[in-house]
Amino acid sequence: MTEPRSRAWAARPSASTGRPGRPTCWPTRASEAFADAGVEPSDVDAIWVGSLYPFTGLSGGMAVDALKLFGKPATHVENFCASGLDAFRNACYAVAAGICDVALACGVEKILDQSASGLPLDVLGAHPVMGSVSAPAVFALAATRAMDEWGWTREDLAAVAVKNHDNGADHPKAHFRRQVSVDQVLGSPCLAWPLGRLDACGVSDGAAAAVITRPDLARDLPHKDDFPWVKAVQLSVHTGWPVYKSDFDYLGFPATRQAARQAYEEAGITDPRSEIGLAEVHDCFTITELLNIGDLGLCDQPEAAAFVNDGRANFDGEIPINASGGLKSFGHPIGATGCRMIYEVTRQLQERADGRQVKDASFGLAHNLGGQGSAVAVTILGANDTGP
Repeated sequence: MTEPRSRAWAARPSASTGRPGRPTCWPTRASEAFADAGVEPSDVDAIWVGSLYPFTGLSGGMAVDALKLFGKPATHVENFCASGLDAFRNACYAVAAGICDVALACGVEKILDQSASGLPLDVLGAHPVMGSVSAPAVFALAATRAMDEWGWTREDLAAVAVKNHDNGADHPKAHFRRQVSVDQVLGSPCLAWPLGRLDACGVSDGAAAAVITRPDLARDLPHKDDFPWVKAVQLSVHTGWPVYKSDFDYLGFPATRQAARQAYEEAGITDPRSEIGLAEVHDCFTITELLNIGDLGLCDQPEAAAFVNDGRANFDGEIPINASGGLKSFGHPIGATGCRMIYEVTRQLQERADGRQVKDASFGLAHNLGGQGSAVAVTILGANDTGP
C-alpha cells in the first residue's frame, strides 16, 4: 500500500427512510454530509454513486440531478449489494491518487414503489440455461449446511435477529425499532426453511453519503480533531453463480475471506480478533451474519453461533457486531447500505454514535456481501489517533 492511500478521510455519511410513492429524501443525506464535514457542494471534485436497480436511476446523472451539481464528473457504481462500499472505494482511490481534493461517495435505492414481495428479480437477469434462485433459497442452503456440519440450530440463527433488533431499537435512524424474542423469530412465517421472515432483513428505500478528503484539508475542517482514517478498501469478486460451482460448500463465502485478507494486509492488521473494535457486517439473513463473522476471521467459523450466543458480539462484548442494528434494523436499500455502514463506523470511532456507543474502538470494519456471495467489499477505518 502506498502511503497516500491511507490519507483519505470519511465524514458524515447518513442513512434515511423512504416511503412508497414518495421520492427518497437522499439529497438531504448529502446535504447533511456536507454540513457535518464543513464543505460546500461546490467543493466536490467528483462523485461516485452506488445503486443496483435501473428503476432507481441510471448513470452518474442520478446524483448530479438530485444534488444540482451539474458538470461534475459523476460515476454510477453497480456491484450487487457491495455497490455502496465500492462507490466509497473508488472515491478513496481518487483522493489517495491526488486526482481529487474532495470526493463524494453516496448510494441510493428506491425499491418499494415496485409492488414486489421481496427484492424484484426480473430486472436482474438469470443464468441463460439453468435459471436462478431467490435470495432466501440460497442462504437457506447455507443454513442447512451449517446445521448439518456444525450442529447450529434455528435458535442460534434467531439469536442474531434478537441481538440486532435490540441494538436497532436504540438507533434513531433505524427503520425497524422494535425488539424481538427468540419465539417471535421462530414463529415468523417461513420463507425458505429454516429461514423465516424475521431471519431476513427488510426491503427498504434509503440513501447515505460520505465526504472524503485529504488529511491536510481535514485539519482545517470542523472534525480536525476526530476525523477517521481510511486504512483499507478492498474488493473481491468471485463467480456470480456459486450454486452451480461443484466445489462450493456453502460453509462461508470465498470472496469474503479473500477481501478480508487483503484488507487486513493493507491496514497492517495482524490479529483482527484483538485489533478490530467493531464491525458492521452484511446480515441480509441471520445465517449470513454468522458465516461472515467466521469468514472475516473474527472467530473460528464453527464457533460463530456460540460467539453470538455468549454475548461476545453484543455492543459491549468482545467484538461488537452490528451495534447499529444492521440490515435487520435498517432494511437493505441496496446501493445505500455500504455507505450507511461507513456512517456507523465513522460515528463510532468519533464516539458520537447515534445509537449504542462502543467503547475504546481503534479500528472499525464495514463488510458487504453482494449477490450470491460473489462480490464482497471490506473497508477498515481507524480512529483519529491511528493516523501517521
